[in-house]
Amino acid sequence: MKHSRREVLAMGAAGLAGGLLGAALPAGRLAQTGQGDRRRNVLFIAVDDLRPQLGCHGHAQMLSPNIDLLASRGTLFRRTYCQQAVCAPSRASVLTGCRPDTTGVHDLDTPLRTTMPDVVTLPQLFRDHGHVTTSLGKIYHHGKRDDPLAWSADPWMPPDPFPGCVTSENRALLQRLRDEAPTPEERSRIRGAPAEAGDLPDEAYPDGRIVQEAIARLRAQRDQPFFLAVGLLKPHLAFACPKRYWDLYSREEIDLADNPFRPKDAPDIALHSWGELRAYHGIPQQGPLPDEQARELIHGYYACVSFIDAQIGKLLGELDALGLRENTIVALWGDHGWNLGEHGLWCKHCNYETSVHSPLIISSPDQGAPGRPTDALTEFVDIYPTLAELAGLPAPEGLEGLSLAPLMEDPATPWKRAAFSQYPRGRNRMGYSMRTDRYRYTEWIEKGPTDKTILARELYDHLGDPGENVNVAGFEEHAALLEELSAQLRAGWRAALPGRA
Repeated sequence: MKHSRREVLAMGAAGLAGGLLGAALPAGRLAQTGQGDRRRNVLFIAVDDLRPQLGCHGHAQMLSPNIDLLASRGTLFRRTYCQQAVCAPSRASVLTGCRPDTTGVHDLDTPLRTTMPDVVTLPQLFRDHGHVTTSLGKIYHHGKRDDPLAWSADPWMPPDPFPGCVTSENRALLQRLRDEAPTPEERSRIRGAPAEAGDLPDEAYPDGRIVQEAIARLRAQRDQPFFLAVGLLKPHLAFACPKRYWDLYSREEIDLADNPFRPKDAPDIALHSWGELRAYHGIPQQGPLPDEQARELIHGYYACVSFIDAQIGKLLGELDALGLRENTIVALWGDHGWNLGEHGLWCKHCNYETSVHSPLIISSPDQGAPGRPTDALTEFVDIYPTLAELAGLPAPEGLEGLSLAPLMEDPATPWKRAAFSQYPRGRNRMGYSMRTDRYRYTEWIEKGPTDKTILARELYDHLGDPGENVNVAGFEEHAALLEELSAQLRAGWRAALPGRA
């Protein structure tokens, strides 16, 4: 049965039982129970490439009722930033509570334990304290190779030889393209269509099967403390999900980015050529996308967000059906943002707001202010100490984040003065970026044998330029501000903690 967008919007908050949006959360606030002798469970939901394109973030055109309802019963951290806008470094940072310069993971090729062999990771902490720890889908970038000490059993991933490519037509296309590749190396790099709308059930796609497995694990583990990590793959490329989620949006009503141009006076090193997307069939190898193709991709991204929202609804609905909500902490996060044509960019791989700003929602049975969002500057390195504190576990020394539990009690609690991100360009160049309440300031550094050279600076004033469209670092009237922000950036994250001068 096909539902119109109006019907879906009307029913979204109540859920389409067993249907399009999965089971939504029940009415009423979270149970306020003391921990007593029961150890808290954790449902840890990671979403790949999820920017804050959600109803709870003020995007009225988006259909994300299950995520929005979770935000209304937990804490939505409206200004949360990842530490590096690409999968492996961001996930390593979350799961260690350490920043990329500490983890040593800056690329997609470095397993965590090769750089931090003795670190006690977040799931390992829970395993060491008697929880069954389970990894389903994409949690680390490298699966078991990243963290074999963390899990009670080997990480589970659905078999998917054609990632994001499910319909017979697209599988045939991908196979033909690979057969035509002249070398094995080129064959391995080939991707199929960048978008797909199969008239298929949810479980035909990997995320549907991941949630099926997660529900089975919840049922099996309901009587023992658990840390269940569920890593959903969309809305990562390719934008492939069942057609009914595409039908929720009208292509004609989808707006293109209103700033599809590089920021004025931005240095070349700040930008990139979005090679991740250009690897897909039919994407031009240089230059911008045609408007209609850009609109199709944005449509696909929106559809995949609603598809993921439906899977999250099923998962949270099962948590309630099993009576586990009153003893389970839920953390939902996207590993980084994603560009949809802003600054002429697609994908992530940079330090702009659109790449490093991502959603974070945490719900705890014990929190005192459910449903009240916070605009405090928060970071993904804060997730580890937060979950440890909420679960009553002793956090190890060396964490580089700050527990968000006080903000969950009082969202107006005085907080950090800045959030920090970074992105490398080649072997010896790194862009260090700092987001304060008003500004984004970035220094691009070249690391020499004995010193560091500033190659370029960026300064964006969010008071008048929230889209980061004009780099004002070269304006003479900002010289004193530039030096002040440079000193703050170099003082680092510790100096930005609350109570520091």
